[in-house]
Amino acid sequence: METAKLKKFAQFARRSLMEQVSGKLKLVLAEDSAARREYPPAVRELEEQIVAHGEVQVIEKVAYIWFNRFCALRFMDVNRYTRVGLVSPAEGQFQPEILAEAKMGHIDEVMVPEKVRQQIVALLDGSIPSPDPQAEAYRLLLVAACNDYHQAMPYLFERIADYTELLMPDDLLSGNSILAYTREALTPDVCEDVEVIGWLYQFYISEKKDEVFAGLKKNKKVTPENIPAATQLFTPHWIVRYLVENSLGRLWMLNRPHSKLVDQMDYYIKPENPETDFLPIDSPEEIKICDPACGSGHMLTYAFDLLHAIYEEEGYEPAEIPKKILKHNLYGIEIDERAGELAAFALTMKARAKHRRFLRKPIQPNICVLENIHFEEGELTEYLDFVGRDLFTLPLQSTLRQFEEADNFGSLIRPEETDVEEVLQTLKAKDVAGQLLLSHTHQKALQALKQADYLSPKYHVVIANPPYMGGKGMNGRLGAWVKDNYSDSKSDLFAVFIERNLELVMSAGAVAMITMQSWMFLSSYEKLRARILGQSTIISMLHLGARAFDSIGGEVVSTTAFVLENQHRAEYKGAYVRLVDGKSEAEKIEMLERALK
Repeated sequence: METAKLKKFAQFARRSLMEQVSGKLKLVLAEDSAARREYPPAVRELEEQIVAHGEVQVIEKVAYIWFNRFCALRFMDVNRYTRVGLVSPAEGQFQPEILAEAKMGHIDEVMVPEKVRQQIVALLDGSIPSPDPQAEAYRLLLVAACNDYHQAMPYLFERIADYTELLMPDDLLSGNSILAYTREALTPDVCEDVEVIGWLYQFYISEKKDEVFAGLKKNKKVTPENIPAATQLFTPHWIVRYLVENSLGRLWMLNRPHSKLVDQMDYYIKPENPETDFLPIDSPEEIKICDPACGSGHMLTYAFDLLHAIYEEEGYEPAEIPKKILKHNLYGIEIDERAGELAAFALTMKARAKHRRFLRKPIQPNICVLENIHFEEGELTEYLDFVGRDLFTLPLQSTLRQFEEADNFGSLIRPEETDVEEVLQTLKAKDVAGQLLLSHTHQKALQALKQADYLSPKYHVVIANPPYMGGKGMNGRLGAWVKDNYSDSKSDLFAVFIERNLELVMSAGAVAMITMQSWMFLSSYEKLRARILGQSTIISMLHLGARAFDSIGGEVVSTTAFVLENQHRAEYKGAYVRLVDGKSEAEKIEMLERALK
């Protein structure tokens, strides 16, 4: 995918949206503003958010919310997942199709509530005076559309009846509007694959990433809120294919040696000899795949493609396959709420592409954005007395308290109790509706147990491009915590994730990763190497060296991609492909394809 244009657009959009949202903020907060008269609860909420998080963070958050929604709606328009163009014009027109239809008297009665429809009609026929009736009518249509998608995609389209709507950019219809630039960047060609959304996010936060790295040179540590910007890196598709095909694909081929799946796995490395010691799989629904640092979901979306082929081969009903994949097979964990939303959106779009009625009765993707959860002194005691103290062992009580710094430690948290599913289901059935004081505690307990469940060692395959951050960049709490909990791999987060991923996967399961190459030879990783070689088996490795990411110039990142099996087989001879001499992604791909012939 040609990304230069996308990068330019995303960086411009961030600056432009933050400027527009900042301008709206001043208007809304003015003492005599119309917003204060008409929407006092929303203004109060906005002021509370500013006190809690600061004005800059609120502006940043709202700007990104609208960027995210505009790009998602454009992607759906281009692929005709929307009935009419919500941000895109019809052929030969200039205004969004939904506005053009409204001007002709056609307004979707299901999408747009009656009261709002009447307001739109009155604006367009002049019954309600307005300095820009079309812009105001379109604003109402767009909010109604976002609210309509709330049921299908609540993670991306939260109901808009708050300060987010008050801070929506004003200029959405002119040739210089953010929507015009969105349409220009997200052409039909680039919207052929949902991975474009991931590229946009990386580029959107790229300037923030530059700021964080500039701070590192001045010895500023990476704070929890800046970890996503500092560590997000979009994985090239060919590397994703190697990782997925040699973990999920390999597992399936071992269980179904005559499967035709091998014909579509261009980067699959066939075992030299038949294997008998592998993880047995009876049906596709059993397979659990996790990306513990999933970002915008690139690993998971290709795993979706491969799983879809597996289900088809097994003879499942085509309309049921997307739901089964999202319900049973794919799990993502993330500390960045924005990235988690995009991963869920990407998987939903994959499902919609395979089944056109999917959005009518969607299955929510299994994406868990880890939240900080704190219980006040005595809060749990009262709650446990109410729901039943016998449900909670001491390890389980400790687990509830392990997520106070989830935004800092992420998937590296090892829950003391990992077998929580039965307790979680029991608590979900508890009726606390009449207990106002306990209701909030109940929701926190449910979220903590959900997070513990995601972080349990239950996966057949774990795939990741983990964050890279050396000890010098870690904030004080993260650095000390890593030393205490991961002494064998503490030098860099990517190495810690190697250790952690081997804990998340079942015995004989597969861990597929791309990381910095330094763990292969530096003395600081000697204990990690000993653990890998002594307790697991290297199935295959691509030594990529520098320039495996065209989006990163020069020799900045030298990497290796590999697949480990979580059991020790001393006699096994892995497959190793040296690609360090390739000067670009294209050269490395060519070298790999030659090696696999």
